[in-house]
Amino acid sequence: MALKPDPIAPFHSVQYALRVLEAVARHSGGVTTTQIARETGLPAGHLAHLLPMLRREDYLQRTGDGGYVTGEALVLLGSGGDRSAAMRHKLQQSLAELRDSLGAAVYLSRYIDGEVRITQVADGPHTPRVNEWVDFRSAAHASAVGKCLLTQLDHDDRRDHLSRHRAARLTSRTITSEKVLLSTLDRQPATVPVLDLQEYAVGTVCAAVPVSAGSAVGCLALSLPLAHAHRLRQAAETLNRRAAPLMLSMAL
Repeated sequence: MALKPDPIAPFHSVQYALRVLEAVARHSGGVTTTQIARETGLPAGHLAHLLPMLRREDYLQRTGDGGYVTGEALVLLGSGGDRSAAMRHKLQQSLAELRDSLGAAVYLSRYIDGEVRITQVADGPHTPRVNEWVDFRSAAHASAVGKCLLTQLDHDDRRDHLSRHRAARLTSRTITSEKVLLSTLDRQPATVPVLDLQEYAVGTVCAAVPVSAGSAVGCLALSLPLAHAHRLRQAAETLNRRAAPLMLSMAL
């Protein structure tokens, strides 16, 4: 199941969004779309996508005369001691919205101190999370989350991880050859979702996309029961497009 690169990569969306937020922040009394375009150098087509997203995420608000000012979410994320709790709440909110729109369990994961860590999950009665029958920290070679995080490491760090967590066979589809796995990771385009087609667990398919900010390595993922595998391609592509707001929260 081949997935095509997304022509509007979330990385670029985040860079553009930060430019827009900086421009708006310079005008406490509000700023028009025309002024934003002039100060950021972004074409109207980009702003037509960015501004509604920034409003939806409450990073921007409209003024009575149609201008834009800084939104409440941005204020909270910049509020010193409350920032960590505010960011976690904002991320959980975004994950829950993704879960509902995708009809899938959604995960946020980070690579911290040489280990795969699932930091937040949004699941529900109709969108059950993956049964962690093998510790995710030991299954990076088989899971979409793990492979997505490993693609963001350099070659030496990948080999270090695999030397500490040997690639065990979890299902008949699991890649256990370190050479094959490293080659697969090398060929993975950064803008294409990483897939797990029953490599970690029989009966489950998953997809993951990078959501990195600065030097932090992270990813956004979803899981579906095998009966819904026909939805994986579209869900993965939507996940890729919707990654920008989460990356933006992490970058602020």
